[in-house]
Amino acid sequence: MRLSALFVLALVFSELASATTLTGKVVAIADGDTLTLLTPAREQVKIRLAEIDTPERAQPYGTRARQALSDLAFGKQATVETSEKDRYGRVIGRIYVDGVDVNKELVSRGAAWVYRQYNHDKSLLAIEADARAAKRGLWALPEAERVAPWDWRKGTKAAVVQPYRGTPLLAASSGQYSCSPRKNCGQMSSCEEARFHLEQCGNTRLDRDKDGIPCESICP
Repeated sequence: MRLSALFVLALVFSELASATTLTGKVVAIADGDTLTLLTPAREQVKIRLAEIDTPERAQPYGTRARQALSDLAFGKQATVETSEKDRYGRVIGRIYVDGVDVNKELVSRGAAWVYRQYNHDKSLLAIEADARAAKRGLWALPEAERVAPWDWRKGTKAAVVQPYRGTPLLAASSGQYSCSPRKNCGQMSSCEEARFHLEQCGNTRLDRDKDGIPCESICP
C-alpha cells in the first residue's frame, strides 16, 4: 500500500476514535456480532456490536445468530453510536437500522447473550431474561448446548451461566446490585445478591459444583 493511502487510512481511524456517530451501508456480516459498514467516504469500517456476545460459528446457534444479524442489517443504511475501538481495531458500537436498536433486538430474539463483562445497559439483562423465559432463539436449545460464548472461547464446553432457581430474573436486574466489583461468596450480603452475580454477571466462581446454586452456605 502506498504511503499516501496509509496516511488517508490513519486520518480516517483517527477521526473514528473521537467520533460519536457513524452512518453508512452494511455491506458484510462476519458473524452474529460483527459487521462491516461502508461510509459515505467509501471507507469500510468493521463494527463490533457493543454489550452483547453471540455464539461462535462452531457453536450451536452460531450460524443462526449470524443470519439474525444479516436479516436485521445487511444491505441497509445504519447509524452507529460509538466511542471506542477494541484491541483488534474494530469500532465498538450500538447499531440502529430503520429505528430498531439492533443490539437489543438480537438479545430479544434470543440470538445473543448480554456480554456481562462489558455491559452498561441494565435493561438488556431484563430483555435477555424475558427471551430465556420464553425459550426464544438459543434459549430453546438443550441446556448443555447453551454455553456462553466467552466461556466457549476459553475452551469450556459445558453450560456455566445457569438459570435462576429462586428470585426471578427481572427482579434481580432492578438495579439494586452491580457487577462491579467482582465479588466472592464471603462478600455477598444475601442469597439474592449471590444469584445476581452468578446469573447476571457470569461470576461462575460462586457455583463451584455447577448445580446452579451459588454460595451454598447462604443459598440452601
